[in-house]
Amino acid sequence: MNTHQANHSTTNIDEKISIPRSLSLGAQHVLAMDLYIVPIILASLLSLTVADTSSLIQMTFVVAGLATIIQSRCLLKLPVMQGPSYIPIGAVAAIGKTLGMGAVYGALIPVAIFVALLGKPFNLFSKLVRKFVPPIVGGTVIIVVGISLLPVAFNGIYTGEAASQNIVIALVSIVSLCSFILLGCMHKRLHWLRLTSVLGAIILGTIAATFYGMSDFSSVTTAAWVQLPSLLPFGELTFDPVAIMTMLFISMIVLVETTGTWCAVSAVTGVELEDERLNRGATGEAVGHFFCSLLGGSPVTGYSTNAGIIAVTGVASRRAIIAGGFILLLLGLMPKLTSLIASIPHAVISGIFSVICVVIAMNGFRVIQHIQLSERNMLVVGLPIMLSLGAVLMPRELVYALPELVGYLVNSGIAIGALAAVILNFILPQDRVSDETPVESEA
Repeated sequence: MNTHQANHSTTNIDEKISIPRSLSLGAQHVLAMDLYIVPIILASLLSLTVADTSSLIQMTFVVAGLATIIQSRCLLKLPVMQGPSYIPIGAVAAIGKTLGMGAVYGALIPVAIFVALLGKPFNLFSKLVRKFVPPIVGGTVIIVVGISLLPVAFNGIYTGEAASQNIVIALVSIVSLCSFILLGCMHKRLHWLRLTSVLGAIILGTIAATFYGMSDFSSVTTAAWVQLPSLLPFGELTFDPVAIMTMLFISMIVLVETTGTWCAVSAVTGVELEDERLNRGATGEAVGHFFCSLLGGSPVTGYSTNAGIIAVTGVASRRAIIAGGFILLLLGLMPKLTSLIASIPHAVISGIFSVICVVIAMNGFRVIQHIQLSERNMLVVGLPIMLSLGAVLMPRELVYALPELVGYLVNSGIAIGALAAVILNFILPQDRVSDETPVESEA
């Protein structure tokens, strides 16, 4: 990366955009994140009451907001939103069912301490990343994230009794989003369409849903305006050794995922992931685990759709991300607003999410675009994609028949793909040409 690129990119992420523009862009990041899906899935798997489900969703917003503000402003200092990862769902559900949620949140305390120490003060995380997560692995993980989440998006469109209507609504959302992006890119005077593309697609998709009677905002009127968070909403913390080891293992997979996310954001913004930034980022991940253990919610990490939104809007300012963090925090404190977001028809979110998944995967290819795709490297990139799709498409009865720890991993195609990328890159013999050798030498 040349000096001109670096300076230009640093200006982009530190661009001092106005407060209204920051809030507008931050709102788009929040709306595209689909944050409530993970806690809703967890609540269903854990058979939580309506009150506990509401608390889980709201605290996920609060934890994500606090972690985003601290990570983007103080620690990682990249435009990265924090949100709930799909990877821990299986582990959290299994531990919660057998030992209670107190064991899940209790396990996050030692996990947070361990991850924080990897970052600061020991500065080990950057060394581990350089050793086990070079660009070919980071890029592959991002590709795996985008491809593995596509079935989640499509299932949200195809499932339910009104599948045909869902397809129409999703298509309206997809076409609207792509049209706004293209118009904003082709005409300078319409650049604002690109900046508001996600928000505009949500509005048009919701309008389309109203014609089918699929927009229901009645829950907004009954929701409370303000509800402050409480410590330990799911009871006393317990420290079970098996739960701790399981969550520690899962957290290492999540760190590989989030490192891939950072690589994608680095590729989009052109900002280098130097050692100091990586170590601060690991400590920021630990801060999110700590908040989650005390306030409840779903464990958060760097959110993959964030890189896609940056690529779509063309704005990488950290101010937009920090504004998004404050919006998340506000939503978590105001159940009425959270209910408004949750009331957006699922087909609309799924349609937009499918486009974002494609953008995420393409950003992964952007990370590895200058790497020589020898036979060895094609296996490092291709096999994790194959294995992740195999895990995603595996029949549920086979998943339930697997050993518990393996079942945790298979429940997340991303975890399988990330592990495979790390292991294959480590054990396959290196080519004579370095992985970092570009396909064509720069002029």
